[in-house]
Amino acid sequence: MKSIIVIGDGMSDRPIEKLGGKTPLQVAHKPHIDRIAREGRMGLLRTVGETGPADSAVANLAVLGYDPSASSQGRAVLEAASMGVELRPDDVALRCNLISLEGPRDDRRIKNHSAGHISNEEAAQLIHALDAELGGGKGPHPALFFPGVSYRHLLVLRGGWAAPGVECAPPHDNVGGRVADLLPRPVDQGAALTARRLNELYQRALPILESHPVNAARRAAGKDAADAIWTWSPGRRQPLKTLRELYGVDGAVISAVDLIMGLGVCVGMDLIRVPGATGLSDTNYEGKAQACLDALADHDLVYVHVEATDEAGHARDLDLKIRCIEYLDQRLVGVILAGLERRSIAATIAVLPDHPTPVATGQHGRDPVPVAILRPGDAPDSTERYDEEQASRGSLGMMTGEQFMRRMTE
Repeated sequence: MKSIIVIGDGMSDRPIEKLGGKTPLQVAHKPHIDRIAREGRMGLLRTVGETGPADSAVANLAVLGYDPSASSQGRAVLEAASMGVELRPDDVALRCNLISLEGPRDDRRIKNHSAGHISNEEAAQLIHALDAELGGGKGPHPALFFPGVSYRHLLVLRGGWAAPGVECAPPHDNVGGRVADLLPRPVDQGAALTARRLNELYQRALPILESHPVNAARRAAGKDAADAIWTWSPGRRQPLKTLRELYGVDGAVISAVDLIMGLGVCVGMDLIRVPGATGLSDTNYEGKAQACLDALADHDLVYVHVEATDEAGHARDLDLKIRCIEYLDQRLVGVILAGLERRSIAATIAVLPDHPTPVATGQHGRDPVPVAILRPGDAPDSTERYDEEQASRGSLGMMTGEQFMRRMTE
């Protein structure tokens, strides 16, 4: 039987006073996702631990049934795979955000993690300028910058001199935080040089970005500038078993985010790139839905990831988060369900977030996520709609990622 996993990144939440103690999932109008819950079964899935990283790399690996403690390589390694950047065994890769700062020079703070959601074209010019001035593999401690999507880019420390044992603060979890308190620091003495090099790159990038014409134009237009680079999630390449090896299925992944596409590469999934997929609320939901339906012709499992709800959570924009949940329902899940019926495809479909991103904090949370699974032939449980409270009463109980994947692929 075919299987579809729909990820509404970060869409679960905690009760919000402004919503009368309800969550965005409880107030959003989402008849198609509610149908999956009503006609299927619900439960909870713990995707991040009580300690350790609560990032999307860990969470999506867990959804796919991998042990993140054994499998997580750092999200930059996964993004490199999506970008076609070949990492050598002794390379250390880091995510390199373009971010906006605020406050006086002696007390700079992170204004946002995305440089005002800078465009791909603007960001590429800045990253190429940084690579020309600071990177290019030159010097005794080579560093290379690679442009990605919007604010999400890649830094590779090459030559075997670097170590991944550096404590780096994710910028999306530290909006408003003091830069001086959050800069990279070594976890052990072996990473001291790496931390110094990262801090040097941060400092040397500031004047390059400040004077660049792209930022001058953004400031003139009243937009946030890309004031700084922010490096985080260091890691080295590690081999992972494929979904075919673990579960006997051939998969495809659909996403606008290099992290998710790279994860797909690492576990042997085919990449499907959809025109107009942005990672924001204006993404091409309908295009992703059609691509999912088409992919079922020659794949056993399709993993459809939508980033928009997570970005709304990080922005602490409650109205936008609710709207993105409704877009996911009406413009993607509804289209997929109608397409399955029209094409007479028997498929198991699941809807879930990878992790919560509560609007109250703007940070990734650690609560287990609600899961709804509609599988042909299964009797429904007593749940009536898709939300956190209903999921806690569902017949699937608290699942591990492996249990979830076994259910999706058996």
